[in-house]
Amino acid sequence: MIGNEGREQSRLLAEIGGYKKKIEDALTALQAKREALLRTMREQEERQREIERIEREKEEEIRKAASTPIIESTPEPVVESVKEKIEAIEPVVEIPEQDAKADTVEAPAAQKEEKEAVKSDAQEKARAALKENLINTYFEKPKKTTIEKPVIRKYIPPVEEQRPQRRPAGQSQSGAGGASRPSGPRPQSNAGSAGTTRIFIPSAMPTVGGKDSGKKRVDKQREGDKSHNLNKKSLVKKGYESVSAVIEYDEISGEIKKVRTRKVSDKKKDGFIQPVNAVIDHAVIPETITIKALSEKIGKTGTEIMKKLFILGIMKSINDNIDFDTADLIASEFGITLEKQHTETSEEKLLALHEDDGGDNPLDLVTRPPIVTIMGHVDHGKTSILDYIRKANVAAGEAGGITQHIGAYSIQVNGSPITFLDTPGHEAFTAMRARGANVTDIVVIVVAADDGIMPQTIEAINHSKAAGVGIIVAINKIDRVGADPDRILTQLTEHELLAEEWGGTIPVVRVSAKTGQGIEELLENILLSAEMMELKANPTRKAKGTIVEARLDKGKGPVATILVQNGTLKVGDWVVAGTVIGKVRAMIDDKGRAVAKAGPSMAVSVLGLQEVPNAGDQMMVVSDEKLMKQVAEERRAKERTGMISSAKVSLDDLFKDISEGSLKNLNLIVKADVQGSVEAIKESLIKLSTEEVKVSIVHAVAGAINESDVTLADTTNAIIIGFNVRPDANAKALAERNKIDIRLYRVIYDAIDDVNKAIKGLSAPKYREQYLGKAEVRVVYKISGVGNIAGAMVKDGKIVRNAKVRLIRNNIVVADTAISSLKRMKDDVKEVVQGFECGIGLENFNDLKEGDIIESFNVVQENE
Repeated sequence: MIGNEGREQSRLLAEIGGYKKKIEDALTALQAKREALLRTMREQEERQREIERIEREKEEEIRKAASTPIIESTPEPVVESVKEKIEAIEPVVEIPEQDAKADTVEAPAAQKEEKEAVKSDAQEKARAALKENLINTYFEKPKKTTIEKPVIRKYIPPVEEQRPQRRPAGQSQSGAGGASRPSGPRPQSNAGSAGTTRIFIPSAMPTVGGKDSGKKRVDKQREGDKSHNLNKKSLVKKGYESVSAVIEYDEISGEIKKVRTRKVSDKKKDGFIQPVNAVIDHAVIPETITIKALSEKIGKTGTEIMKKLFILGIMKSINDNIDFDTADLIASEFGITLEKQHTETSEEKLLALHEDDGGDNPLDLVTRPPIVTIMGHVDHGKTSILDYIRKANVAAGEAGGITQHIGAYSIQVNGSPITFLDTPGHEAFTAMRARGANVTDIVVIVVAADDGIMPQTIEAINHSKAAGVGIIVAINKIDRVGADPDRILTQLTEHELLAEEWGGTIPVVRVSAKTGQGIEELLENILLSAEMMELKANPTRKAKGTIVEARLDKGKGPVATILVQNGTLKVGDWVVAGTVIGKVRAMIDDKGRAVAKAGPSMAVSVLGLQEVPNAGDQMMVVSDEKLMKQVAEERRAKERTGMISSAKVSLDDLFKDISEGSLKNLNLIVKADVQGSVEAIKESLIKLSTEEVKVSIVHAVAGAINESDVTLADTTNAIIIGFNVRPDANAKALAERNKIDIRLYRVIYDAIDDVNKAIKGLSAPKYREQYLGKAEVRVVYKISGVGNIAGAMVKDGKIVRNAKVRLIRNNIVVADTAISSLKRMKDDVKEVVQGFECGIGLENFNDLKEGDIIESFNVVQENE
């Protein structure tokens, strides 16, 4: 027990000792801080005393300097010159001796103030004269000049106001040995030296010790500048744009020091200077030019040109490109004639490169495989025939039996290769089918023996005839019950296709994709037609081909199916397709094998393009990367200026084109609500042919105007004539984009009369429809005494009460009429906008049905 108490007491004593040690350490630290603080205070007091001592010495120096004559402290080389200048100012600063002694004599207050005013005035005049004499002493004046003297900008820093210093007894203010000096301390410079003044010298003044620069320009005099800031930026802001040097001189010693100089360049900055009011009546410009470059060519400002463009409804900036026609129109507004400058473009260089690369030397030409396209109506067996030919049943794995993309396949028939293109048969893919017809040599048109010729079959026939390719007809499903091949032969004659067995030139083969009947005969006819065509190509030249299909693969990037039409495509070639460029990194054939090169009529998937090209774009191999980029950039520029698309024919410009001889054939596409109307319009239009122009009906069939019709019109440069039909939304948008002329009529005579007048140049005033909006009929209400009222939802634009309307059912115009009543809720309204429901009553028409479209429009006359 006692032991435990002893240990506890020892522990407590140890803790107390530890606390005591900590307190002692803290006291020691406090004592050290106190001593450091005292040392710092002593040092500050010493520094303050030193500062006061320096200030006293400085004041003493200033007083000594003020009481010392200037001539005595001036260097010998300067003394004589300064003396002469000072003598000239002695009458100005002379003060009578009695006035000088008056400083020590008590005088009345008024007399004392007058004397001090005289003294102050004399001091200022003496200071000004002294500075002028010093400047004239050290700087040469421009010789033989009739302009004003160079103006010296002087900067005098302000000084603190101090009591005037008395002059020593007996010292005169105007003695022979010195100039008059004002009392008081000298102004101090920024550098802190006593009696120093800074002078800013304009660039027109010669530099110190140099020769006359010969400049005649003198900066405008600026007086009264009291600025205290000597930096360059401040001087420029104050108006000292031409300061070339800042000079310091000491009023006591006369020492002059150049403290800052800047060389003033005579060269103007490079930049665009728009010529204004230049007399120009003729200029030569390239096919495309920027507004900035055009302003230099015609001597007008960019603002003037952009104003003219704005009046024409064209919004452009100074660096935007415009084509030659637009530039010529703008220049004519200023009375200037423009001439197009012909310079070899990168596109022309590329074409010349391909023409010079082997050309059509008969020794290099070899027979190439035919390129065959299979077309026809949906579910008539196109893909099944191709599958049987390839011995691969892939049709069953496709969704709904529809070919999803254009495919290209090569097969061997008795040692002879044939390349097949498989194009979809649905109207939604007519654009791809049209491109397929343009790259093909032979078209196989598939017709089901039990179904006959259908609308899409007719489209395929017209596409093939427009492309000018060979046609072979395959009557499929010959093994089915109800097959009637003779009926199909008769239908073919209606479309100007006469079978060989009837004395014509069109091979007709009866086949069955199910049993294989007639397939061998079909292939033999393909090879025979190709042999008669004498298809040749030069595999030694640079490759040229067409983009058949393109997509973006997540792992591979842009992948394009290219059909080589001439030359040989190799891995590593630089290629350009439309506006897309790239380098061929890899090529894969239709069997999934990597190949190093692809010859004529061979289709391969190409990897290495920078972007996904458009199907139908032409692919060409370029000699080097630089030319490839130049070609792509030129094509992009043409697309931006709207020059990439060729001019389309229209009824409005028809007579002009005929007169100029640029139009020999007028191609028309006729669509009507019934086949009888189609035939009547077709026969009437053909009779309008003259010696100058021939009217050709490219396509004529009953049905609404669709994308296929617009695509065919684009390919054949045709005008679409519609009778009691309307273009669907997609067709309308495509026609506007490709500038296809679509004419719609309700009377056959009007259609014939318009075409006849256009051919003879007697066109009536131009009218156009101004689309307002459309509404969909959701429900039909029968109201006694009124008739049927359409409960409709406005889907687009607005429905206007006083406008014209037409009722469209299944893309066929059912009625052209007007609105008899338009209500929103229970209120009569003038118009109803998109997204609102309304009740619509039509004049003299009650056959309303759910799903009908009521289209609102106005007819306006176009300005000439």
